[in-house]
Formats: sequence, structure tokens, C-alpha cells
Amino acid sequence: MPKVTIDGKEIEVPQGTRVIEAAKMVNVDAPYYCYHPGLSVAGNCRMCLVEVEKMPKLQIACHMQVQDGMVVCTNSERVLKTRQHILEFLLVNHPLDCPVCDQAGECWLQDYYMKHGLYDSRVSENKVKKHKAVSLGPTVMLDAERCILCSRCVRFTDEISKTHELGIANRGDHCEIQTFPGKELNNDYSGNVVDICPVGALTDKDFRFKMRVWYLQAKDSICNGCSMGCNIQVHYNLDRPHHAKGERVMRLKPRYNEHVNQWWMCDEGRYGYKYHDHNRILAPLKRAQADVQEISWDELFTEAARDISAAGSKMAVFLSPQLSNEELYLARILFREKLECRNIFLVSPKADGKSDDFLMKADKNPNTRGAADIGFKVDPKRLEGFQEACEKGQIEGIIVFGQDLFERLNAGQMQQIMPRLKWSVFIGSNHNLMSESASYVMPSATYVEKEGTFTNCEGKVQKFNKVFNPLPHAWSEWKILINLAKYLDVYFDHEEVEDIFEEMTSQVAAFKNLKYDELDRGKSDIRSMAAPTIPALEQYDNIL
Repeated sequence: MPKVTIDGKEIEVPQGTRVIEAAKMVNVDAPYYCYHPGLSVAGNCRMCLVEVEKMPKLQIACHMQVQDGMVVCTNSERVLKTRQHILEFLLVNHPLDCPVCDQAGECWLQDYYMKHGLYDSRVSENKVKKHKAVSLGPTVMLDAERCILCSRCVRFTDEISKTHELGIANRGDHCEIQTFPGKELNNDYSGNVVDICPVGALTDKDFRFKMRVWYLQAKDSICNGCSMGCNIQVHYNLDRPHHAKGERVMRLKPRYNEHVNQWWMCDEGRYGYKYHDHNRILAPLKRAQADVQEISWDELFTEAARDISAAGSKMAVFLSPQLSNEELYLARILFREKLECRNIFLVSPKADGKSDDFLMKADKNPNTRGAADIGFKVDPKRLEGFQEACEKGQIEGIIVFGQDLFERLNAGQMQQIMPRLKWSVFIGSNHNLMSESASYVMPSATYVEKEGTFTNCEGKVQKFNKVFNPLPHAWSEWKILINLAKYLDVYFDHEEVEDIFEEMTSQVAAFKNLKYDELDRGKSDIRSMAAPTIPALEQYDNIL
């Protein structure tokens, strides 16, 4: 493998490695705008110019491959001066609207200008005016004046989504990004162009003017929108409830994982987060005909456990592939092994949806594979006898985890079944027809309010983190199961999710030899090797 020296640091890299990638390996920041590790090399921003020994001209680090014995300098006076000039050209027509720009606070133009800029503008001419607040499609807005023509968005639609909506029109300093005539940016991955835009040219309509980015906090998680399990970051705010009508989750961003989603995520997963803060069940409920009352968890467990014990095996349990592996495992132990319930069904709360050969899967649940590993599979044929069993009095009550059985089975069928049941328990986070009909309603946490693991469609076990605490009366399903079990004289010796996972590794073959703390978590940097670093400015004092 070739060896290269970058700013005095020697490293051996695989053949074909580009200088810009080698620089990152030794923690050297070669700045760039147009380069992206998931896209083809355009080499048009020129920010990554470096000095290579024995070469008369500066070379772009994003295109040049490392050769054995190469000596590279990224911080010589010549290089730093060139970067200043490039930034000056990029800013010639850039509007001075940072205070009102949604990208302010995470803008590479701001970051690199603070590190490399001239600070005193020499431009006195009028700037070229371009189109502002242009709707490119249902999710993305364009401000052409802010665009630095890095062409990342164009290459994304050509190479990743392969939908070819975008191009660069006009010439010289009048060039701008446009959609082709008769087209709009409306593909299943359109939100990614906002992620990869290094400046404020492309903004997300869903997040536009919602909240300043410096008020956001971030936590790594896993998307639960389909069985792919894309790695994401949840951006949230708990301190400014007067923004966004009290919503806590502000947006979702993809997180790099080379084995799952690389740098991308689909729009379906990106914008499917609203339920965390809307239509939530806010308290434990007991319903007797039209009378609904809030009760304590202790009262709810006491009364529900009394009915469950009286029913014995004459009950049905409807589990969901939205549950974590740990929750499904506890459900197996409690209902199948301890209570000897024979009618346990795995029912998807969502119908199969859109899929493609990239990231989107038809199965819109994050843990169908994990449920199968633990011993539960979706089997529509088994459900066919459910109504008949109810009619024969073989089922006295049902426990439902999140699903709206009126939607997933048959509304007419459920309207006939519910009056025949002596009791019903709904355990879920959001209201639906099932929660509005159940005798007992136990409010649960959403996946951003708890931690655990999902197994994606490829068999990869991934950990998702608790982003923030649940709503005041909402509990994680694993906690609900453990506490309900106590009232049924079944005792679990688990205090944390990790304890449940550790037991699973010895009881479920699919989890054998896995370590909770060693599960692949992907990268936390949503831009992957892309975010600029801002070191001390003293090294530039001699040329500023």
C-alpha cells in the first residue's frame, strides 16, 4: 500500500485512496464543498487545493489519488492564500442574509469563512440577483442567491435517486440550480439534497423557520419507518415549548452506517415523526361502556390483572413488530410460557407499503425479523379463526399492543367481537379506534422515549437510544410488562433493558454471543467526514 506524508504525518493507505480521504485519516482538515464520499467527484469548488511536492501547481485533494512517497501540504502560505481568494469569489454574489437564513449555525460557508476568510470585503459592485424562495417540490425550497454551485444536489438526483430532476442552467455568474421543464423535485429521497447542501440554498419546508439550529439537541437512534432500520439522528428541543406548538422532535437526519443506509434515508422515514407529539394517550384509562375515567397505574394493573387471571388461557394477545426485541422477549415469557396463552398473534399496525431496490422496504415495521427470531411471525391464516373463537366463547379478553384492530382486521368484524368480550387491554402510545374501545388503556412510550434493539430485514441487530423522557404517564412497554407480571405473580429480575438483552443472548439463538455495548451503532456525524473543524486562528495571523 502507498505511503503518503500529509503535513508531516505519514500514513499508509489502500491503493486508490484520494488525498482528501487520507488527510481525514490523520485528522487534517482539507476543506471542501463539492466533494461527498457518496457521490462522484466534480472538483468544481476548488476549496480542497493542496500543495504536492514536485508539482508546480496546486492540486485538488478530492480528485488526486495517493501515490507512494507523495508529500502533501495543506496549510502552506500559498494554499491558505488561495483558499481566501476562492472564498472571496464564492461570496461575490452571496447575499448578506445570515441572520434570516435557516442554515445559519450549520453553514459551511460561515464555518470556512471564519477559518480562512479575508474578513474585509473588497466588493463594492451590485450583486447578481437570482430567484429566492423557489419551491422545487413538496419538501424542498431553493434560494438560488445562496447557492455556490457545488452540484451535490444535481449529482444526487443523477446517481443516487436516479430521478434526474435537477440541473444547472445559464452561464457564468448567472448559473443557478433549476428543475428541468415539466419536472419537480418529488422523489422518495428528496430530503437528502437538503442534508448535503453545504450552504443555505436548499432548505426543508418541514423545518423551515421552525427553530434555530443552536437550540437543538441531538441523539442517535434508528428509524422505525420500515424494516431497513436506517441509522438516524433525532434533533429535538425541550426548552422552548412555545416553538413548533410544543413539539419536542424537530427533525430527523440520516446518520452514516456503511452496512445499512450509508449517508441516506427516505422521505417516508424522515417526515414520519409527528406522532411522537400528536394524538398521544396522556393517562391510564378505564372504560365502562360510555364512562371513561383516569385511574392510577396501580389501580389499572390491579383490575386488569384480575380479569386476565380469571380468563386464564381464554384470551388473545396481539403483539406488534413495532416492539423492541426486549419487549417481544418479555411478552413471550409472560404470555406464552407463564400464562400459557395459545392465541398469540403478531399483527403489523401498518399495511405493506412502497418499496424499492435501494432503502425503502414494503414491510413498514422495524422489527419483523426480530419478532421471528424470538418466535412470532405474521400469519394471516391464524387470524381467520379469531372471530369464530370469540363467538364460541373461547376468548374472553384481548390484549393489544398498539395496533388498531378495527383497521388491521376488519371494522365490521371487530364491532361484532368487542361486545362479546368481557374485557380488553390496549397498550399503546397514540389514540385510535382500538384505544377508544378498550376496557383498559395503558399509555406507552414511543421509540424515542425508550431504548432497546431492533433487528432489521437483513438480520442486523441495532440499538436505538432513549432521546428524552416519556410523557409524564407513559411507560415503556418492557416496563409495563414487568409491572403487569408482578400483579399476575410472575416476577422478572430485570431493572434495565440491557439486563433483558443479556438474558436473550443465552435463550434466543439469533442473539447468541452479542454484546449490548458492542452493537454496531453507525457514526454520529450526520455528514460523515464532512463537517468542517475550526481550530485556533493563530496559525493564519501571518497572512491575514
